[in-house]
Parts: sequence; C-alpha cells; structure tokens
Amino acid sequence: MIEPSRLAAFIASRICHDLISPVASVNSALELLEEPGDPEMKAQAEQLLQNGAESAAARIQLLRYAFGSAGLSDTAADRHEVRQIVEGFMESHKPSVEWQIETEHFSCGHARVLMNLVIIATAAIPRGGVVALRVHNEPDGLAITAQAKGPRARLSDFVEATLAGNIPEEGWSARTIQPLFTTMVASDLGGTISATAEEECITFMAKGLRAEG
Repeated sequence: MIEPSRLAAFIASRICHDLISPVASVNSALELLEEPGDPEMKAQAEQLLQNGAESAAARIQLLRYAFGSAGLSDTAADRHEVRQIVEGFMESHKPSVEWQIETEHFSCGHARVLMNLVIIATAAIPRGGVVALRVHNEPDGLAITAQAKGPRARLSDFVEATLAGNIPEEGWSARTIQPLFTTMVASDLGGTISATAEEECITFMAKGLRAEG
C-alpha cells in the first residue's frame, strides 16, 4: 500500500511534529530566563521550562514504544511501566484516561498496539473527554479497545478510510500515516483494527491478536 521509504519518512515527520510544541516551550522558557526581568517573570519561565521538558520526555517515552523498537518484543510487558507511559503522555493532552486490563497475556507487542490506539483515540476528542482502555480475551484472540468519549468526539475521514483498508482521499502524509501504521502493528500480531462512531463516543478496537508474553 505504501513504499517502505515513504512510510519511514512520514513516521519520522509525525514524531517530529508531536515533539515541536513541548520543545518550543523549552526554547521559549530558556530565552525568557536569559533576559533581565522581575522575579515573577523568571518564576513563570522556570515553570514553562519544567512543563515543556516533562511533556517532551513523556511524549518521547510513548513514541519510542509506539513507533520504535521498544514494542517489538514478544515478552511480557511491564504493565505498571506501560500505564505510567500512557498516563504521562495524556497529561500533556486534554483527555483523561481510564484502565481495564483483564488478561494474563499482555506482551510488549500488545502494549505497542494499545499505545497506537491511544494516539488515535486522543486525536478523536481534541476538546477533551475520556479515553477508556480495555484489554480482554475473546474466542478469536486478545482484544484491545480504546473508546474516545467526549462532547466533540469525531471520527476523521482519513482514519475511517484507512481502517477500512482504503487510501485516504488526501493521500498519505505525516498527518494521515499513523492509523495505517497501527493497522500494520496489529496485523503483525494476526489482528485487525476497526472503528465505530456513535454520538459522543468513537470506539477503536484491535481484535484477533495472538496471545504473547
């Protein structure tokens, strides 16, 4: 569906895009600290620096797992670490997150799928809401669900098209590539991704994932 070189380029661009905002905050804070000013302005700059650094670190942790080699292992994932990574990522976004893991088999590969679903679900409720995560066993394999619940919940056209197995109308780009990558990650585990839109709730589900870890 897409050449490996273009896929890699778009993923790299997507990662850079996700890091621009917190890194820019750090740069702005450093510039303010270099200028003469009153103690209150310095305190605000220090807070901006801390927030930007924490946000950048949290996003890097999740992106490293979702897109990088950290999620390639078929060994059992550290659930506490996975939860910390996701919650840290969500702190720099408007939605909150809820958890429900009901399986003994939760591998690094499953965590990788979950984190990619978190990215998609978070984007579906940019005005805020709740991303409810559930991992459970079904007869045909492991299922991971990410429900995006909020007053402005919306299933983007390019996400809907991609999860249906089609090329988005606007084509592939750094903006549209992540849902395709998510389907690839799920496919590596023998699973598929689907999306269901209801009023104020979009449900993204990976199912048929083979048990690992």
